[in-house]
Amino acid sequence: METINNKTVNKVTRPVKVIQFGEGNFLRGFVDYMLDIANEKDCFNGDIVLVKPIEYGSLDGFHQQNYLYTVSLRGLVDGAAQVSNRIVTSIADALDPYVEYTRYAELAKLTTLRFVVSNTTEAGIVYDETDRFDLCPPMTYPGKLTKFLYERYLHFNGDFSKGLIILPVELIDDNGIHLKENVLKLTKLWGLEEGFTIWLSGACVFCSTLVDRIVTGYPKEEAEELWKDYGYTDHLIVTGEPFALWVIESEREIEEELPLRKAGLPVIFTDNQKPYKQRKVRILNGAHTSFVLASYLAGNDFVLESMQDELINHFMTKTIYDEIIPTLKLPKEDLISFAEAVKIRFQNPYIKHALLSISLNSVSKWKARCMPSLIEYMEKFSAVPKYLAFSVAALMEFYKGTELVEGALIGHRGEITYKIMDDKEVLEFFVENSDREIPQFVVNFLSNKSFWDQDLTELSGLADAVTEYLMDIRSLGMREALKKLD
Repeated sequence: METINNKTVNKVTRPVKVIQFGEGNFLRGFVDYMLDIANEKDCFNGDIVLVKPIEYGSLDGFHQQNYLYTVSLRGLVDGAAQVSNRIVTSIADALDPYVEYTRYAELAKLTTLRFVVSNTTEAGIVYDETDRFDLCPPMTYPGKLTKFLYERYLHFNGDFSKGLIILPVELIDDNGIHLKENVLKLTKLWGLEEGFTIWLSGACVFCSTLVDRIVTGYPKEEAEELWKDYGYTDHLIVTGEPFALWVIESEREIEEELPLRKAGLPVIFTDNQKPYKQRKVRILNGAHTSFVLASYLAGNDFVLESMQDELINHFMTKTIYDEIIPTLKLPKEDLISFAEAVKIRFQNPYIKHALLSISLNSVSKWKARCMPSLIEYMEKFSAVPKYLAFSVAALMEFYKGTELVEGALIGHRGEITYKIMDDKEVLEFFVENSDREIPQFVVNFLSNKSFWDQDLTELSGLADAVTEYLMDIRSLGMREALKKLD
């Protein structure tokens, strides 16, 4: 069977408009996929050049396939399982700046270039004062970007019309703001002239973004069967879910140049992406964190299995609609629509999402994802939200253990043992407190300011509610305790 190549599809050559730092699954199944659709609908007319952001790894697979690959989106659409396959043709080239620096640097001189996209992991947007301008390329992603922009600034003599729009999708808050801060710090460290600093702020736009799509990557176990369906081999297949959302925060109007909504794509342009971030964290991530530990102790092992469990599904639904949505500020119809999409995503039959993998670092996750909803609910209604409070009791029961083995706390579900992974301080707390009387255990946990940055026992009625729920879990078992909630 022939490998996918230019003969497989009629690939159109377009001007290079995007340089992309990162060649991983997420970018290819999200950004590059969207730009390919925009090209097809005659909205964008631009190609992408991939740049390998780290020294290690190879781009041979991209060269061998003429930068073509298949995106397979699989999930529930209108209540039915659906698979949608697309050959992405939006990538024109892939470069390794560590061995092709001259060719890479020439990209800075392209008059057609307009966008920089990146996904260099959360650790990629960092300031490193040991990075050097004379390196080709500099070590860090901010260093590479600073030098690239400076070479463009010099080539075009500071022409403001040749600035670039920077679109980081790394999963950190205010990613665009932090990237710009790092670029400006390096500009100062390297002694680059003031004119460049003025050009950075006046000609370039650093956007903070929020992205949402589960991209499951290369389907190793299914690849050969998929090749038979496709009629070609493809070692760069990207699988993911149908749902997608890209929120782009910009201080200037950029939608005309990036007309993704015109192409029918799920993109929101805004001057404030924080409400959308809050919606995602509170509803999507908060739902996960609130039900997974109770679900595991109730006998389930996967998210899909949990959603097929009427008791857990009901718990999650009541948590979202009765306790989380009332605390959020976006229009109610938007919140309900997003919540319905979340429930559908959790029922995706193509994604086998293990509850134990989600349980990692649950204490800090509960603080970030669930605690704000609980506190705001209590402030708004002067009452304890019972489902969110129950999730605290479920967390405490899940983390109950006194044995540390190779950095993991050992928990028990009947005869089954499981590993609890979290910060050392968290695990040591449970070793020391799990055998205490329940009321004291609860008070010690809720009052631990190193976990919550505040004393949660000061929230009227919360400690009593968590104590009652934990007693029910211990005496009745998880499933009966959940039934008693209603």
